[in-house]
Amino acid sequence: DENKLYDVAIVGAGPAGLAAAVYAASEGLDVLVLDCRAFGGQAGASARIENYLGFPTGITGMALMARAYNQAQKFGAELHIPDEAVSLRRMDSHLALDAKDGGHVRTRAVVIATGARYRRPIIPNLETFEGAHVHYWASALEARLCAGEEVALVGAGNSAGQAAVFLASKVKKVWLLMRGAALGRTMSEYLVERISAQKNIAVMAHTEIVMLGGTGSKLERVRWRNKQTDEETEHAIRHLFLFCGAEPNTDWLRSSGVTLDKNRFVCTGLEAGENHPSLLTSMDGVFAIGDVRSGSIKRVAAAVGEGAQVVAAIHAHLAKLDQGLAKS
Repeated sequence: DENKLYDVAIVGAGPAGLAAAVYAASEGLDVLVLDCRAFGGQAGASARIENYLGFPTGITGMALMARAYNQAQKFGAELHIPDEAVSLRRMDSHLALDAKDGGHVRTRAVVIATGARYRRPIIPNLETFEGAHVHYWASALEARLCAGEEVALVGAGNSAGQAAVFLASKVKKVWLLMRGAALGRTMSEYLVERISAQKNIAVMAHTEIVMLGGTGSKLERVRWRNKQTDEETEHAIRHLFLFCGAEPNTDWLRSSGVTLDKNRFVCTGLEAGENHPSLLTSMDGVFAIGDVRSGSIKRVAAAVGEGAQVVAAIHAHLAKLDQGLAKS
């Protein structure tokens, strides 16, 4: 119904978007969720998530996201999937999302939760171990999971270098695998120096992973090959870190006026403007959460936390709108 005015429209039905839908709908807001593909996002593709609070034996990404989807429906959120938003604009005193089918949605607030597509190297069986043993982020949590072990890390940019240095202080050894010839071509000099000084980081140039092995969804060994010599080496490794970059799903925001950073992630908080609340974009009434947000922590629990956090900001925005209407 194009004449209906929603309190909030959430674009993206991954962990962040579904969490926002659950909390907003449970607090009485009129909520619409759009997603161009299916619910679950990147998390939905995880074979098993073993470090999510409350599931000590682990849970598949799709099972976790299906529970969130059902919970959002239970509280009355409308979920239109698949339904793709192609642009965002102001419409009188409200906001409008234009859909690919030619229709549009009127809403008082918008939450951008469209996530990011992680660049995955071509590795056989990679998806089997995602969620528990393949990581796209290196924080204290991941470091604790593999403390005292050998780990493999793929990447040659600054993010990969920072992760390697951090992990080296917690693990037995970091095997840093790169396709190129030298780190200095793609990494800041200070990081190259730190890596060179770290005795438990082994840099393997001209190297690519050719096999992942394990039992079920548990990674147990990694084999890689030197592309120049064709020599293959296999190591007992239970944790693989991939830092091959990510591409945010923000093409649809190009003409919206929402500020993006140099990598096209959505700017929020101080990055978006002076005195901006932490999840507010440069456009009043438009918020961003989860992996699509610049500077976010790329983990399911962090995305869910931001989904809960943004609801308070939405309430504040709606109250401000109501005050403006009352005065007029």
